[in-house]
Amino acid sequence: MYEKNIGTKQKALRVNLDRKIYGSFAEIGAGQETAAMFFKAGGSSGTIAKTMSAYDMTFSDSIYGVEESGRYVVESRLVKMLNKEYSLLEKRLAEKRGPDTTFFAFANTVAALNFQKTNDAHGWIGCRFQLTPQSGYNDVIIHVRMLDNENVLQQQALGVIGVNLIYGCYYYAKSPETLVLSLMDDLAPERIQIDMIRFSGPDFAEVDNRLMSLHLVKNGFTDAALFGPDGQVLQPSEALYKKHILVMRGRLRPLTNVQLDMIENGLKQFKAEPDVDESKVVSMAELTLHNLKASDQGIDEKDFLDRVDILCSMGQAVMISNYLEYYRLVAYLARLTRLKIGLTVGIPNLEYIFEEGHYEFLPGGILEGFATLFSRKVKLFVYPTLRNDAVYTCNDFQLPPTLEPLYQYLVRNDKIEDIRDYNEANLHISTDSVLEMIQRGEDGWESMVPDRVAQRIKDKCLFGYPCEVEYIPIGQQVRQQQSLVD
Repeated sequence: MYEKNIGTKQKALRVNLDRKIYGSFAEIGAGQETAAMFFKAGGSSGTIAKTMSAYDMTFSDSIYGVEESGRYVVESRLVKMLNKEYSLLEKRLAEKRGPDTTFFAFANTVAALNFQKTNDAHGWIGCRFQLTPQSGYNDVIIHVRMLDNENVLQQQALGVIGVNLIYGCYYYAKSPETLVLSLMDDLAPERIQIDMIRFSGPDFAEVDNRLMSLHLVKNGFTDAALFGPDGQVLQPSEALYKKHILVMRGRLRPLTNVQLDMIENGLKQFKAEPDVDESKVVSMAELTLHNLKASDQGIDEKDFLDRVDILCSMGQAVMISNYLEYYRLVAYLARLTRLKIGLTVGIPNLEYIFEEGHYEFLPGGILEGFATLFSRKVKLFVYPTLRNDAVYTCNDFQLPPTLEPLYQYLVRNDKIEDIRDYNEANLHISTDSVLEMIQRGEDGWESMVPDRVAQRIKDKCLFGYPCEVEYIPIGQQVRQQQSLVD
């Protein structure tokens, strides 16, 4: 049961007093704050086998090996630390304590705020642990961004989230959603954000990490999470570092031929831009929390996974975000890369962008929002729509006289461009109409979606398609898919 009011010290003390739990701490950067909290709580001799910190790069490399990237605050370094420290526990203590002990290794590699306050403070944190003696181990790995403006405050936040992670691994493992929720106990998103989480191991075989990422965004622990085309969770700043990014936003319920045409032709024009290296392009679909809510009852998790599965099967990376306004999405992406960003939008999206009411809360109004949205390396690729049986493009775009000069300025400065090679036969397709046809079991919707999507909807009874399908737990699905690959 989730104990919301339990404090950090009480968590550390409870772990210390549990004689089955025993392990080691290895912390690089920002001090040994997590280990220190267990020491200060009292009774730590029953929990801590070893603490260490290798600040010097030469020492660190000699213990854990050299990183090919030359970087130290990366997931691969964290995994090497967990491998090394956990194997040492088993090697040295398994015979003596193994039958009665659940071992753990806690590790982090962190770059806290430097003296000049010029760096991006972030870190990788992980816990490898057993739930029963002599069983296989599990991993829970997270990536955090530290937002406090003082180094000492960032260190304190790291200690708190480290205690929360270890406590959650042992006392909330049977409810991963609760474990995720507990990570921010005694913290606030203004201090620290968790933008990636990954569960693995025999006790988490049924856990879908994409759902856990959704919980991060839904609970406000981060504003965005990212999955690759293979469905694996990605850490956004690493996955999008030095990449050109093209995004298409939509409900995508389901993906239709017109949306696929938008993606493909938007990508073709984006790659043709003179300042874009097509070998460094990442194309992704974005689902906002608003678009994931099918009703007032909130987010349907199965529906979310259905959409992600279909998009990934079409080779798309998928982002979920809490950025309702486009300029906030661009501001986030611009923090991850300095290369060009493209947005593939339809005419209705363009109309939404130019509605001044969306910017009333900004001191500078629409001009302030546009200063971010149309920054130096951002461009909109606009897909036409069908209105009154006529194709409606950027040339037909109607605006109030006060905004027309602003629009023309953006067009003439190559910030807005029509998607040219579109398939006019697809323009009549309405996603809402396709969804209604699917749910009523009507014929004809199959021709409006890609063949692979139609087959998947029928095989798995997605989006309310009237059929019967045997329920297979998500974890079992993953194992079955893996066995087919193997």
